[in-house]
Amino acid sequence: MALALPVDARNIKAFVERDWQSARSAKIAYWAEQFRAERRATWDAGQLLLIHARIVRQPFPTEHDREIDIASHVALKARLDRTARRAGPDA
Repeated sequence: MALALPVDARNIKAFVERDWQSARSAKIAYWAEQFRAERRATWDAGQLLLIHARIVRQPFPTEHDREIDIASHVALKARLDRTARRAGPDA
């Protein structure tokens, strides 16, 4: 049997009306700082995301996923090269 606790409508209203964008931004800034402070945390987080992806979508990554991934990396490299050429050697 669940324990019913009194609910204050003002607390619910405050929660619903809170500045969610600021909360989201603060969360992103917090985790970015955590990852900068300890680089291993970035690797660990990536590994946990990969494990999660493999649990919820098997097989992951598929050959198609890999093709899309390498294509996006090649396209990014081309854009970076073009930008570097435009900026010149002294940029």
